[in-house]
Amino acid sequence: MMKLVLSLLLALALSGSGLTPARAQDATHYGPFGWLDRRSSYGQGDFPEPFLVDDSDLEVSEARLDWLHTSADNQRTDLATAEVEKGFGQLTLELEVPYERDTAFSTNPDTGRKITSVVQGMGNVDLGARLPVFEFVSIGGFVDTTFGAALEVGVPTNSPVSKNAETVPKVFNDLKLGEHFTVQSILGYSALYGSGEDGGLHAFEYGFVFGYSISHRQLPLPRVLSLIPMFELDGATQLNKDDPGHDSLLGNIGFRLNMKSIGPAEPRIGFGYVFPVDQGGRQEVHQGFVTSLVVEY
Repeated sequence: MMKLVLSLLLALALSGSGLTPARAQDATHYGPFGWLDRRSSYGQGDFPEPFLVDDSDLEVSEARLDWLHTSADNQRTDLATAEVEKGFGQLTLELEVPYERDTAFSTNPDTGRKITSVVQGMGNVDLGARLPVFEFVSIGGFVDTTFGAALEVGVPTNSPVSKNAETVPKVFNDLKLGEHFTVQSILGYSALYGSGEDGGLHAFEYGFVFGYSISHRQLPLPRVLSLIPMFELDGATQLNKDDPGHDSLLGNIGFRLNMKSIGPAEPRIGFGYVFPVDQGGRQEVHQGFVTSLVVEY
């Protein structure tokens, strides 16, 4: 009886809109097998750009510049990255060019003299592509989730910090719950090829990004459309070579400010504090910070 009543109510609602159940689904679903949903928030700017974890949202036309500074014992690392993303329909293509500077501090045991050594150069030029595969939006839109696939290829520049090529096939999920809360998840399999020290290394990579959007109406900051506090987890587990099973996990707590447009450009400013979560992460990073400028045009 209950199923009959619900069926009648659905039929009445659809008849009022002029749509049959099949036509209602056709009106919102599209793409291969009808797996994509026009109601989805994917690509609508609801998911903040991560700092450490790879971006997974659709980007139409975007440029960004990031600076990551980390320290551990007597080691300092600075990584500046320029990136451009361009969307073609639901496909996002990405070009990323990093420059890395590693500084090590030591002391001569005989003279007590401080020694500083620097290794620097352009890192792998990364080419990436990602595409949504399946979208689900619940009745009322409270649950809005997108599953997709991506591929990243790192081309070595033969600099002191770039000796190995890399391929990383990935799967991702972008989940929005209600109007404010978002979760971005990404899993990848990294394989390095080449004559460098890490050549032949395989690793399982994973990342999670949690965000909560606060609109200008809720917090009226000057020229700020929304403030998004964020928390990230970025990790990798080594699968072979000398230390299989070794895990390194970093955390980042920060925020993004989505600013009002300046002409055709929409700037987004971000800052985060980076810290180790497990022992493996602590071997590489004791603390750090990241700054980011994203411009959508």
